[in-house]
Amino acid sequence: MAAPTPEDLEALRTPLRAYCYRMLGSAADTEDAVQEAIVRAYRHGDRYDPARGPLRPWLFRIATTVCLDLLRGAHRRALCVDLGPAAVPGGGLGSPLPAERFVEPMPDAALVAADDPGEVAVQRESVRLAVVAALHHLPPRQRATLLLRDVLCFSAAETARMLDVTPAAANSALQRARETLGRRRPSPGDTLDTTDPGQRALLEDYVAAFEAHDVGRLTALLRHDARASMPPFAWWIEGGRTIAALVGAGGCEGARLVPTAINGQPGFGQYRPDDGGTLRPFALVLVETCGERIAHVTTFLGTGDRFAEFDLPGVLAESVPAATDDSGAART
Repeated sequence: MAAPTPEDLEALRTPLRAYCYRMLGSAADTEDAVQEAIVRAYRHGDRYDPARGPLRPWLFRIATTVCLDLLRGAHRRALCVDLGPAAVPGGGLGSPLPAERFVEPMPDAALVAADDPGEVAVQRESVRLAVVAALHHLPPRQRATLLLRDVLCFSAAETARMLDVTPAAANSALQRARETLGRRRPSPGDTLDTTDPGQRALLEDYVAAFEAHDVGRLTALLRHDARASMPPFAWWIEGGRTIAALVGAGGCEGARLVPTAINGQPGFGQYRPDDGGTLRPFALVLVETCGERIAHVTTFLGTGDRFAEFDLPGVLAESVPAATDDSGAART
C-alpha cells in the first residue's frame, strides 16, 4: 500500500474546504475540519489502499466523519431573513445574536478551484450564501448525502461507505434531502462574472452611489423588493427606497468600498474613517445582483479582522478629513 503524500492531500484542500463549509457554515469550523481531516489522513495513511479506490473518496470519508462530529448538538445556521419578519423602518436593531446562528461569509478563492469558466460558475453557485443556508435546513446526514451525491458526484456505493450505511439507506436519505431542499431552494441569483460588462457597470454605479450617499441613484439601482441585512443582528429591511433612504440618512460618512469576492458573488470590504481620518476595515459586504439591479445587501458586522482572508488591505492609503465637532476642531 502507498500512503498518500502531503502533496497528494494538499491538492484536495480547496474542494475539501468547499465541502466542509457547505456542511458547517462556519469559517473557523471549516478550517478546523479541513486541517483535522488532512492530519488524520496523513497520520493513518497506512490504512489507505489505492487498490480499493482513489484517494478522493477516502479523504472525503474522513472529512465527513469530522463534520458530523462537529455538528452534534449544533444549532441550524441561517440568514437574517429566515429568523423573522422585516423590521419596521426607523426601529432599533435589537440585540446581537450569537455568531453560531448565522451562515458566515467565505472568500471565493478559498472555495472555488477550477479553470473552466463553466465549472467555475457551477462551483460559485453551489457556495452562494443562500444555497448554504438552504442546505442547513437538512439534518447533517441528509446534508452530507446530498452534497456527496449531487454536488461532488460520488456514487451511491461510495456515499454509503462514507456514511457507514447501506446503499438503500443512503438513497433514502438522498430522496428526503432532495424533497426538503426542493421546498427551500433559494431564488436564482447572479454569481460573480468579471467578464460581464453589465455586472461590472452595475457594481461600479453602486459603489459611486453608496459613497456619495446618492439616495436617488441608489433607489434606481436597487430592486423594488430588495433586502438589506446586518448579521449578527436578526434585523433586516425590505424595499429599495427604504434601503436607499437608510444609507442616505448617514452613519457611514466617508466610508469606502473595495471590491472582493464572497461566496461566489460580488463583495466589498467597507472601510470607515477613524477619528484621524484613516480608513480602517469595518465590515465585509456581500451584494447579490439579479439582472440589472441589486437584490440583497448583507453587511457582516464585526468582520473587520477578516479582511486579509479576502485579499483586502489592512488600511486604505486614501484618507478622509478628520472628524470635527461643531466648532470645526478635530475630535480626538
